[in-house]
Amino acid sequence: MAIPRIDFGSPAEATKPAALKAALAEFISMLIFVFAGEGSGMAFGKLTGDGPASPAGLVAAALSHGFALFVAVSVGANISGGHVNPAVTLGAFLGGKISFFCTILYWIAQCLGAVVACLLLNFSTGGLPTSAFALSSGVTVWNALVFEIVMTFGLVYTVYATAIDPKKGDIGIIAPLAIGLIVGANILAGGAFDGASMNPAVSFGPAVVSWSWDNHWVYWLGPFIGSSIAALVYHCIFIQPDNYEELP
Repeated sequence: MAIPRIDFGSPAEATKPAALKAALAEFISMLIFVFAGEGSGMAFGKLTGDGPASPAGLVAAALSHGFALFVAVSVGANISGGHVNPAVTLGAFLGGKISFFCTILYWIAQCLGAVVACLLLNFSTGGLPTSAFALSSGVTVWNALVFEIVMTFGLVYTVYATAIDPKKGDIGIIAPLAIGLIVGANILAGGAFDGASMNPAVSFGPAVVSWSWDNHWVYWLGPFIGSSIAALVYHCIFIQPDNYEELP
């Protein structure tokens, strides 16, 4: 069983040109993802009134987020790895694929990208609100926490299997598509209950712009727990020591 070799690095590492370029790529990818995903819900609501809360709105959200994430991961893959999610970055850190200080840099860039995307949406739509994630009627914080854990586990497990595993081979080509598809599928499963975030930055952006923080902690704790479990399970069980890729 291969034990992850966590790299803490040094503060100076986060100031190197390569790390800054990677953070900028994460910022841009997150901006693209949130602008398209959040914007599609706002557009659907404008056209249909209460449309986003309908079955058609749920399908539209799943498609828009799946398509947008496919693109966002693809355009960032060669620069930053295309994490586009603090939970994915945490999973990569726990697997020894990124240092602690670069992880913090990624988190800052991802959260800023989400906030800027929501600010742009608010301005360009003439002041329409960017709705923060919220629990549906009858759904408790513990229900939502389990949803976020399980959905993010599936997402990060998919990331490991298709993008991180050294044995991935040709399947790595479809990693962005697989990641987009699992997010779309999870939105269909959990969107009606807690919005199906799976991404703390995606929850953070609308919360900042709308200044709505009800149960916001669920959208950080759930994804981080699910990501950690997926990273440790996949790394310890399925990545063997003889093909482990050393950190540069």
